[in-house]
Amino acid sequence: MKTVAAAILFFNFCICVVIFGIGGWVMNHTIDNGFVIGAGFEVPDYFSPIFFQIGNSATGFFVIFALIAAVAVVASTISGSFYFRFPDSNNLPPAASTAVIACFLTFLAMGFAWKEIALTVTSGHLIALEAFLIILSVTQFVYTAIITWTSTS
Repeated sequence: MKTVAAAILFFNFCICVVIFGIGGWVMNHTIDNGFVIGAGFEVPDYFSPIFFQIGNSATGFFVIFALIAAVAVVASTISGSFYFRFPDSNNLPPAASTAVIACFLTFLAMGFAWKEIALTVTSGHLIALEAFLIILSVTQFVYTAIITWTSTS
């Protein structure tokens, strides 16, 4: 079972690299082309710092939480790889706890992805980011279940 978990862990890391690439591009695009206020003008009442031009009202929350979830999955990958390299009872609690935290953060980001899908998405980049994040949340849940329930030996 540890070989399956290790393969899922590597797969999760590869998906995180893709999420970092797409999410970073979306974040960079928003920062470069975002809301600009000229000298002498005031910020409008409806202004939100989480407004993204290439999506809908859920895009800002989705992209931010997708990047945070990907960072947590990378931390889970690091602690899980230590557990698989050195299978000791001292390495299991950090691996399991970071896996659970990463799993909950991916579920949170997946909830924002579903909300963005419900509000209609206009960008292909966001559709790809949603798809990768949904796949990541499922595989992270499977990895979390494996490491917490079957790694007692």
